[in-house]
Amino acid sequence: MSYQETYRKWLESPALSADEKEELRAISGDDKEMEARFFAPLEFGTAGLRGTMCVGLHNMNVHVIRHATQAFAEVILAEGPEAAQKGVAVCFDCRNHSQEFAREAACVMAGNGIPVRLFDALRPTPELSFAIREYGCIAGINVTASHNPKEYNGYKVYWADGAQLPPHHADAIARKMAELDLFTSIQRLDYDAAVSQGLITLMGAETDEAFLSRVMGQVNDRAAVGRVADDFKIVYTPFHGTGYKLIPEALRRLGMKHVLCVPEQMVLDGNFPTVASPNPENPEGFYLAVDLADREGADLIVGSDPDADRMGLMVRNDKGAFVPLSGNQTGVLLLDYLIGAKKRSGTLPENAVALKTIVTTKMARTVAEKNGVRLFDTFTGFKFMAEKKNALEESGEGKVIFSYEESYGYMMGDYVRDKDAVTAALVATEMAAWYHGQGLTLYAAMEKLYEKYGFYGEKTLNLVMPGLDGLKKMAALMRELRDHPLCEIAGVAVLQRKDYSSGILEDVSTGVREEMELKGSNVLKYKLADGTDLVVRPSGTEPKVKVYILSQGESHAQCGEKISKYSAWAETLQR
Repeated sequence: MSYQETYRKWLESPALSADEKEELRAISGDDKEMEARFFAPLEFGTAGLRGTMCVGLHNMNVHVIRHATQAFAEVILAEGPEAAQKGVAVCFDCRNHSQEFAREAACVMAGNGIPVRLFDALRPTPELSFAIREYGCIAGINVTASHNPKEYNGYKVYWADGAQLPPHHADAIARKMAELDLFTSIQRLDYDAAVSQGLITLMGAETDEAFLSRVMGQVNDRAAVGRVADDFKIVYTPFHGTGYKLIPEALRRLGMKHVLCVPEQMVLDGNFPTVASPNPENPEGFYLAVDLADREGADLIVGSDPDADRMGLMVRNDKGAFVPLSGNQTGVLLLDYLIGAKKRSGTLPENAVALKTIVTTKMARTVAEKNGVRLFDTFTGFKFMAEKKNALEESGEGKVIFSYEESYGYMMGDYVRDKDAVTAALVATEMAAWYHGQGLTLYAAMEKLYEKYGFYGEKTLNLVMPGLDGLKKMAALMRELRDHPLCEIAGVAVLQRKDYSSGILEDVSTGVREEMELKGSNVLKYKLADGTDLVVRPSGTEPKVKVYILSQGESHAQCGEKISKYSAWAETLQR
């Protein structure tokens, strides 16, 4: 079916409201816009769906939500009646239409006879992961686009372990969506009827309290906070999102007496009016927090993204000005601190393990191994870290104390299987207080870690390839790199090539090839003669190819020189 035919099918469908049809009529003369909305469905992957919000097949709207949920419901029903009766937990964030989409998902699950536990208001993503595990649900749905711009929304899907869907379940949903008519296949129960029949029940303060009690169980050294609580000040911003309630509460329970919240950004608003991007990875979004911190003489700034799964830190440098810590730096600080704090308290497991992704700093491995902790790499995404954690712990091979990726995601404890900004904010604040008691900022602490473990530097470049031909360009780039394997990059010899799609590692000088444990992901990694690693991978949620530069050297300057050189090379890939 052509995009014009699909457009007409939507326009003629009785499932669309008058306003939705009017929106479609308004683009009838814009062939490019029509094609952009109807050329293909949104692709359903292990992260679910993500797209801009408007009426169309390739967009986020109630019809696409219902369609995906009907397919998900049928996959759940195929597990058998006992599994289906465990029910589904549903959560949503602060974005425009998130509550509406969450209710629609709940109504379709209910229409298929599957009980739903729906949060009574917006909640952090990690609390959904917790609720799935806490209440023994078979699956979960989270309506969120995380840190994406305001035009976006998403539909994340989880399985019974609280992690995002494993690939075989995601593939099953995608196949069902291809089979089911987008409009006529939907089985939906009215919301009020579903509530009255007990097919939708609401979760509220009781779930918050159960979650927070587990979060507080991650405190390692409450006394360190108590010793500095009178003068140690922290500024927090939720960037208009779901962390606004639980993160300040967790910090107060930790013993923090001075938790200063950015008032303008404590307002829940899916338009994110105070920031260009509600992403703690972008330091410019912290300008209001920095102003408040400077006025109040605060020591640390913590920010969480709209669904409170990512956390970012701003710290005072050696000149007293606030600067961002990267996700790599924050993760290394947390890993080193957790190992030390657990050793001091006698709670470090004998078989302690840490997890990171293949695009995360190599410094983490040095920190772990020099402290007697094993470290494993996984593919990018917490579903893979959750899978590895489950495997290690179920086999008795290791106990995971910390998992993280460079994009500001951290996971601790056993009660979630996803990124968790609530717990991360708690432990990062405890860590900052512990260093404060020694007269050190986190900036100074990071410098000490470089002196102890060696100098490392990282940079991620985003090669944006938008538009209808963006996916073709991304695929062509990856194909070119495979068809013409690189033997040198920016004049430096490539020692090893790793293709994580095939799972093959190749020694460039000898041509010897061997199989790796990790395979099945569209990622290429190059080990260079100067100690740098380069990773190239298409984003799974945005129209861009990411190039990760992971350098090490004898000084910050040497790491910086390598990053500059390889950044220039990476820019040549965007053509």
